Formats: sequence, C-alpha cells, structure tokens
Amino acid sequence: MNKIDLQRRTKKFALEIIKLAERLPNNRVGWTFTDQIVRSATSVAANYRAVCRAKSDKDFISKMETVIEEADETLFWLEMMEESGIMIEDFGLKDLKIESNELVSIFVASAKTVKTRLNQKS
Repeated sequence: MNKIDLQRRTKKFALEIIKLAERLPNNRVGWTFTDQIVRSATSVAANYRAVCRAKSDKDFISKMETVIEEADETLFWLEMMEESGIMIEDFGLKDLKIESNELVSIFVASAKTVKTRLNQKS
C-alpha cells in the first residue's frame, strides 16, 4: 500500500468514525465519547499526511509515533463504546475496531522499518 492509498484509508476511517459518533446518545457520556473519538480519529488522518511530508527519517519517526498514539487512542474509545454498552446497535463498531487495529499495525511496522534503517546507518 502506498502513501496515497494510506492517506485515503485514514481519511475514510476518520469519516466513518464521525458517522459512528453521530449515532451516540445526546447526553454527557455520549458527548464525551464523541469529542474524544472524533479528535483522535481525525488526528490519525491529519497527522499521517504530515508523516508523508517528513523532512528526515527522525522527523518521520517522530510524526509516526504521534499517529500510532492517536490510532491506539481511537481504538481505546471504540473499546469503551463497546464495553460500556452505550451503543444499542453495532453501527459498524466491530469493523472500525478491526480497521483501527490494522492501521496501528501498519504504522508500527513502518516506524520499525525506518528505525532499523537509522540504526544501520549509525
């Protein structure tokens, strides 16, 4: 998967999270979940775009670590939605958890590859 495909995938993921968040209850807990998951999911997409413009391997790793943190946080909020029972119906929650896990794996592998390359240069 090239960087353009991954940019599209992270953007689509963020948009799907926004759609899911629209289905959360209109109460204090729903607002908290909505705020947190929309912030983290859109941050994945926005920060991955920044990764694609990294000026060096060190810059790439730094930016990618932010993406990994945000993707993992998004997964956390999806798990919280599932485990709290706030969602009466699935509304794609399981598929979004799978996608979040896959994105984290892709980003971790990418960062690891660049870290290995940097260590070999030393």
